[in-house]
Amino acid sequence: MLSIIISVYNEEEVLKYFYNDLVSAISSIEAVEIIFVNDGSTDNTRSILDDFSAQDSRVTAIHFSRNFGHEAAMLAGIKHATGEAIICMDADLQHPPAQILPMYEAFKSGNDIVLMIRDERKDYNFLKQWLTSFFYYILNMLSEYRFSTNASDFFLISSRVSTVIHAEFNEYSKFLRGIIQNIGFKSCTIHYIAPKRFAGKSKYSMYKLILFSFSAISTTSLVPLRLGIFAGIVFGFFSIALSIYSIVMKLYSQPTAGYTTLIVFLSLSFSLLFFIIGIIGEYLANIFKEVKNRPSYIIEKMVKHADFKNNK
Repeated sequence: MLSIIISVYNEEEVLKYFYNDLVSAISSIEAVEIIFVNDGSTDNTRSILDDFSAQDSRVTAIHFSRNFGHEAAMLAGIKHATGEAIICMDADLQHPPAQILPMYEAFKSGNDIVLMIRDERKDYNFLKQWLTSFFYYILNMLSEYRFSTNASDFFLISSRVSTVIHAEFNEYSKFLRGIIQNIGFKSCTIHYIAPKRFAGKSKYSMYKLILFSFSAISTTSLVPLRLGIFAGIVFGFFSIALSIYSIVMKLYSQPTAGYTTLIVFLSLSFSLLFFIIGIIGEYLANIFKEVKNRPSYIIEKMVKHADFKNNK
């Protein structure tokens, strides 16, 4: 069986078009389950998903009690999937349903993981595209793992990968695409072009993308925590050199006009100090979340086709 997980948040404008494309794309696959995870939508998304469940025996709708985030929605869908292959995708039609068959064929060829790599994203301007590439450059530079540039949350995993994720990766803050890319099972990549959004607006603002980047780096690398050591060494040598220079000039009765130098040095020092404190704060926030041990998500209701049959 193939399980298809779709994370949904306020997508009422595009859901029916996505569903029609999805049904058409999987028409040749005999055993399929479709799991929509409603991440606390505030529009008409919930009733649309319930209608899908009523009409289609393959559809299950999972409704969160509130918005818990995209990662939580994918994890919930994966946990409730029963298929031997599991595909995660978004409902905005930027993850083309037409790619499902090639992904499933790659799985049947023996791959436990199929990563979808964006060659182009039609709705990204130059700045967003550059920032995405820069993020992966920094992530690869800081992390002990290697990440595929432009990898997305459009991927396939086998049921045994799903089991490993839920049994072995118990941290609260999961960078799912990072875990999947470095879990070690046999994998392959498929390249695709992400079209423009069919309708609606992206739920990821620049601010959210930056926060996501910080979270991804802090959950995959310890290098930022060691930045203070390297910075301390560099500034220590600089301070020693500056002190020696000042002493020598003093001995030769040539007082140094060091006011400007002092201001610049202090400004750089305090800027770096607060930056390092911010990095430590990010890691402390992750520890705080782990210690509280709160759930990553809360399911308010799960709606299946059988629920409507039993109510008749």
